[in-house]
Amino acid sequence: MGRASQRKGADGERELAAILREYGYPAQRGGSLTYGTVPDVTGLQGIHIECKRVERLDLPAAVEQATRDAARFCDGKPAVFHRKNGGKWLVTMTLTQWLQLYKESRRY
Repeated sequence: MGRASQRKGADGERELAAILREYGYPAQRGGSLTYGTVPDVTGLQGIHIECKRVERLDLPAAVEQATRDAARFCDGKPAVFHRKNGGKWLVTMTLTQWLQLYKESRRY
C-alpha cells in the first residue's frame, strides 16, 4: 500500500472517530501503521468497525475482513464503515448480523 493510500486510510479513521464522538460515543482511532494489531476505530460497544475510505471498495472482501477481525478481537458484530471522496458514510454488514443487532435493540 502506497503512502498516499495509507494517509487517506488514516484520515478516514480520524474522520469517522470524530463523527462518532460528535454523537457522544467514546470513539478512538487505532493508531498509525498498526497493520491489523488493533481495530481501526473503537468506541461502539458490541460493534467491530472496519473503516474503509476508498473509491473502489471490494465490499465482500471488506466484510470478510471485518468478520475475521471481529472474531480475532472479540469486540462485537462486524461492520464496514465506508465512503468515497465527497460521499456520505455508509455502514455495511451481513443481513444475519443486522437482524441480530435489530433483535437485540428491540429488547429495550
